[in-house]
Amino acid sequence: MTQSVVVQVGQCGNQVGCRFWDLALREHAHVNKKGLYDEALSSFFRNAVLVDMEEGVVKEILQGPLREVFDSTQLLTDVSGSGNNWAVGYVTYGSAYREQIVDKLRKAAEHCDCLQCFFLIHSMGGGTGSGLGTRVLNLLEEEFPEVCRIVTSIYPSAEDDVITSPYNSVLAMKELTEHADCVLPVENQSLVDIVNKIKHMSHGGKPGSTIKTNCTVISGQGGLTGAEKPFDAMNNIVANLLLNMTSSARFDGSLNMDLNEIAMNLVPFPRLHYLVPSLTPLYTLADVSVPTRRLDQMFSDAFSKDHQLIRADPKHSLYLACALMVRGQVQVSDLRRNIERLKPSLPFVSWNQEGWKTGLCSVPPVGHSHSLLALANNTCVKPTFMELRERFTKLYKKKAHLHHYLHVEGMEQSCFSEAISSLSSLIEEYHSLDATKGKLMPDAPRLSIAR
Repeated sequence: MTQSVVVQVGQCGNQVGCRFWDLALREHAHVNKKGLYDEALSSFFRNAVLVDMEEGVVKEILQGPLREVFDSTQLLTDVSGSGNNWAVGYVTYGSAYREQIVDKLRKAAEHCDCLQCFFLIHSMGGGTGSGLGTRVLNLLEEEFPEVCRIVTSIYPSAEDDVITSPYNSVLAMKELTEHADCVLPVENQSLVDIVNKIKHMSHGGKPGSTIKTNCTVISGQGGLTGAEKPFDAMNNIVANLLLNMTSSARFDGSLNMDLNEIAMNLVPFPRLHYLVPSLTPLYTLADVSVPTRRLDQMFSDAFSKDHQLIRADPKHSLYLACALMVRGQVQVSDLRRNIERLKPSLPFVSWNQEGWKTGLCSVPPVGHSHSLLALANNTCVKPTFMELRERFTKLYKKKAHLHHYLHVEGMEQSCFSEAISSLSSLIEEYHSLDATKGKLMPDAPRLSIAR
């Protein structure tokens, strides 16, 4: 058995993690009718580290039905929070709690017979998620350089109520670019749009139709943790992304994908490791008059911007590589047929036309016949990063709120200039690739054999 260690940092990271564990346990209960805590389940579930510099969310988890899942020695909390300040999370708490964090990471890793990867879940806008989250990422690289680091990062929307979120996000981006193997960016605004669309569909459906109570994507019900809380609907979508990614580590499949293969196959350039996630089904879960998506339709949906977890249009940008992770009774031939069908409409870089990675897990999500997660290494992430740079620059030009950061011992103003420079060069790298779109490189001339 290969295992992964899940590391949840900050309020958002722990709320998303809470929904993930809740839904994953429900999945296992559904499959494992005898209710046995089998090897697949125990090897996966005992490996979590929960970190937050406010007690609230972690305390809530420990008082709820999930308390049995987590080893209380694997939790780390403080009471004061990071005050929406990356420097407090990264520098102050990162230094104060370094030894404790490393100790908990090592303990989690020691539980594993064959440690496959670390999953880090955090948000970019607040102080603990962005600051301490990226400090933990650095510690993972220092302590376990050979183990793959996959990060799910929640990006703030332009209307974010944290005034300093552009600073926090750009400072965190530099760390993600330098120290992660793969980053799955998820935009808050995309989650809001998806949730609103599902709610609109359910209210516009048949009279009296409601969201299915066991609906995985939008409802907080159907899991273990009772009544729906604010953000549950949005967090469930991210939790579903993680459910799909980890399904091959938790269940059997005819073509199980090793999570290390994602970084190996989808990242041709080390810094360009931002993979755009898209999920389907998303809109068929509301109990409304929407026909069940046929299998082929599901593949088409995965490449439409409505199903992406960031606001971007992949078909007008350039694909470097793509992974398809399918769940349910789907044949390898169905996968191949759909790839061949979609390929002509997807602009791939000329040197990686066969840049597809596929995985099949035979166990579908609860209540569905099949599902699909697509992870696209696509230059369409560029506008998200450009928008972030613009919001950072507006604040930074006025030196607004800068003193809060510079008062933190060990934080220098050079951190800001280095972070924005790192983001600009990342944008430029994507820009250079975009410029090659449509310019097919001629095949290298074959060697002629001298007679």
